[in-house]
Amino acid sequence: MNAMDTADSSSVAKAGRPLEPGLLAADEEDVIEALSTVYDPEIPVNIFDLGLIYNLDVQKDGTVTIEMTLTAPSCPVAGALPQQVANTVALVPGVGEVTVALVWEPPWSMERMSTDAKLALNLF
Repeated sequence: MNAMDTADSSSVAKAGRPLEPGLLAADEEDVIEALSTVYDPEIPVNIFDLGLIYNLDVQKDGTVTIEMTLTAPSCPVAGALPQQVANTVALVPGVGEVTVALVWEPPWSMERMSTDAKLALNLF
């Protein structure tokens, strides 16, 4: 069982619609590029480099599933950020339906951040 199976409806965001038959599906790099345009409003680093994306699955039919977390459960954007992520990814050419599940296990830690994120936040 994965987080998509156990997440309650308040922690799942959806966007997009099935990809038209015959259209070429996006690849993972395209989706990562889109994720890199979404920022945590309290931290000047994108959510991908922050390490908030735990799982990314891009299917051959354009369906995308994402498991993400936040830096803290009390984060003020907990209700809005997953939908923003789903909406942003749904705009990528070749992406069909997008499902984003907000998960809390394992807890986020600074070790998940990319080197670029750590440099941007002067954590070295």
